[in-house]
Parts: sequence; C-alpha cells; structure tokens
Amino acid sequence: MLKHTYLALVLALGFSSCQPQPQQSTTATAEAQQTRSTYYYPGEGDDWERRTPEDLGMDPALLQEAVEWAKLQETTQIEKDFSTQKEIFGEPLGPLPASRANTNGIILKDGYIVAEWGDTKAADPTYSVAKSFLSTILGLTLDKGMLQSINDPVAKYVQDGGYDSEHNRKIAWEHHARQTSEWQGEMWGKKDDFIGKEAFGRGERKPREIQEPGTFYEYNDTRINRFALSLLRLWEKPLPEVLEDEIMDPMDASETLRWVPYRNSTVEINGKQMPSVSGGTRWGGGLWISARDEARFGYLFLRHGRWEDKQLISEKWVKEATTSRGPVGPDYGYLWWLNTEGKAWPDAPTTSYAALGAGQNTVWVDPEHDIVIVWRWHDGKQNELFKRVLAALRE
Repeated sequence: MLKHTYLALVLALGFSSCQPQPQQSTTATAEAQQTRSTYYYPGEGDDWERRTPEDLGMDPALLQEAVEWAKLQETTQIEKDFSTQKEIFGEPLGPLPASRANTNGIILKDGYIVAEWGDTKAADPTYSVAKSFLSTILGLTLDKGMLQSINDPVAKYVQDGGYDSEHNRKIAWEHHARQTSEWQGEMWGKKDDFIGKEAFGRGERKPREIQEPGTFYEYNDTRINRFALSLLRLWEKPLPEVLEDEIMDPMDASETLRWVPYRNSTVEINGKQMPSVSGGTRWGGGLWISARDEARFGYLFLRHGRWEDKQLISEKWVKEATTSRGPVGPDYGYLWWLNTEGKAWPDAPTTSYAALGAGQNTVWVDPEHDIVIVWRWHDGKQNELFKRVLAALRE
C-alpha cells in the first residue's frame, strides 16, 4: 500500500513445536486470546473511532488543559525549513523536506482517539524514532528464523567486509540493538568516531579509546546505519518493503510513509541495486511518517504485537525489545527508551516506554493505563505532558 520509488520510499512468524500443556494453562491461553479479540482496532485511513473523555473514564477539562499546554510547546531545536540541519548534525547525505508541520499530537485511550491536535497527517521526518522501526525488523528477522540467536555474531551471516577485523568480528546483533557494538569503520562517508566539525556539526566528539563490544554504550548513527545495512544483507530486500509488507500494510497505514535513503547508500544485492536506509534523519533522509501512522505503530506494541486476528510481531519480541538490558548504558531496551528506574519520566509508570527522535518526536506507550501518545515537534518536556494526561484519568 505504501508508495515505491527508486529511493525505496517508505519503510511471520516461525512455527515452533510445543509440548502438551496442562488444562489450566490451555484455558488461561484461550481466555487471553478471547480478551485480545475484543480490543478495538482502527480501520483504514480515517476510519478511526473517536470517543469522548467521559466514555473512557477521563476528565474532559483536565485532558483539554493538557492538550492546550502541549500546543504551546513548539520545538526550538529544528527550524521549520530545516535550515540549521548542517550546523547541528553536519554535512547532509540525503534530502530534507522544504518544511515541517507545527507541533502536533494524538492521544489514544483503549485504542480510540480521545484527543488530537495539529496536522497529524503530515508525513515529516521522525529522526531517531526510526531506530525503533529497525528494532522491529530485527524482531521479524528472529521470528522468521532468519537468525538463530540475537547473540550470534553478525559476521556469521554477513560477509561484506564490514565485520572482517578482529574487533568487528566480535559484534553480535544484540550489540547493535543496544548501541554497544563499538563497530569501527565508515558508512556512507561518515566515520564511527564522529570526529570533525564539517561531518558532524555540533555532534562532533573528542577522541576516545574504543572498548570491547557489549561493554560501552554510545548513541551512534554510523553504527546504526551499519546495522541497517546488515539487516538488508540478510533480507535481500529493501527494508522499507519489509516494513510495508510485514507491519504497515496489515495495519492499514496510510500511503504517505516514506523511508528515504541517502544519495550514496545504494548497494548491489543479487545483481539488483537496493537502497540501504538509515536509523534517523541526522544526515537527511530517514523515515518520513505521520503522527497517525506512528500511533498505529505504538498501538501495535501496546497490543503485544497483535493487530486484530494477526500476530504481526511476536509477543516475545515486544517484551524483549522493551525490557532493560542491564547496567551498560541508559535505561534502554532494543532501540526503545525505557522508564524502568523512573528517571526518564518520573510521573509516568515504570512500565512505559517510548521511541524518541530529535525535534522532538515521541511515540510513548503506557501499558498500565492502555494509552499511546504521539507528540511531534515539541520542546522535550515529555514528562510534563504525560503527567497532565495521567492526571485526567478518573479512578
């Protein structure tokens, strides 16, 4: 359903044998499936039911106050015409839109739209929210049995020279997903060390000693772009098409989503030229998507990977991707930001998690209260909005 062009615009389950289970477990599973089947799911396009706050157990006045506050929090980081992109991030490698929308958002309660503001249909760059989409493609790769284990070395599956060094041979898929790979090299003209004002803008870094894979966290788009290329090598199919076929089309997403590659990120696979996409818009391109389509993506995770009668991504992966992975780095899952320690959003449940990108772009999932919030082009005060929305919940 998503549109294809040369730029690959736009962004299964394996079967497992199981032993007989006790009757009690089977009954519990059936009850859980029946409960899931009663969830509301939106239809195609604008076929998305709205409910009043009162219908969903929320105080309408407090919710409206939260929305009115959010409308005033326009971002100052990214100019509307992206004119400061090079200054902030360095020399672009891919295109950018002529302009972006103003701050906008959508709030789902129990799957229904309970509040919406701004242009939620504008398909704008979402920056590093794209990383959580890459994480989902990794989950699909595991679900389909294309990887034996997330702990396998990438070099076991990908032999294109990127993992030939003694250091890079140690990198596992999990390291990429946790941003602890410490991969060394150059991707599309950008080196892993982020040294150089011209190449990295304000994001340039001081030299440091490289660490063993898995022992040091660094938010690093060059390494994430290497991860994306490695996934492309495995699938032998452009990742935007994978996302389209496996996730977005089954959810009846719009046709406006585009995953735009860099001008120089095309590789040959099986005699065909294929674009390798990025995990953000730091250097242009990236995932261009609407708040409404991001809300569908967040809702898919809220429903443990299930959309109506189809399990699009395994429940196991949803849990693993949104679970803290240990002491190395921040409260982070597999390219999802977590609140396990209550530090990210002190007034939100510790079970909540989010896909985050510069700008600011936020897709927040709160399983405890059955809420999804997508908030775009704001100034970064996520906790304040979450607190205000949660305050509108009636006991």
